[in-house]
Amino acid sequence: MENQTNQLTDIVQTLVLNAPVQKVWNAVATSEGIAAWFMPNNFKPELGYEFHLEAGPFGKSPCKVTELDEPNRLTINWGKDWFLRFDLKDLEGKTEFTLTHGGWDIDKVTEFGQPHAQVREIMAQGWSGMGPKLRAYVEA
Repeated sequence: MENQTNQLTDIVQTLVLNAPVQKVWNAVATSEGIAAWFMPNNFKPELGYEFHLEAGPFGKSPCKVTELDEPNRLTINWGKDWFLRFDLKDLEGKTEFTLTHGGWDIDKVTEFGQPHAQVREIMAQGWSGMGPKLRAYVEA
């Protein structure tokens, strides 16, 4: 069994959005939707599809769709180590949206040479800032 002691906890954020599940799915599983609240991209909702997130000063970040279950779950591999998972739950006109950003390892560094532990803190704050952007987009 693999030693898990070097794993840092996943970043998990849950929001209840005042929008139907299909509208939230379109916001998190289409190129236009993802660009509106997260990052420019060339995403396509196809299993195995390889695409890039335009990560500003960090350039094009390679990603791959690894799980696609409309309108319930989208999982992508992000960069060399991480995964992003969006889970959606229909709450009769509202949607419970849970974002999980995992793959953190205290012994690893990113493609840009930054320790995972350091980047995880930055990302955790970044995801907190994304919640209001996603909410504004889907509740408009």
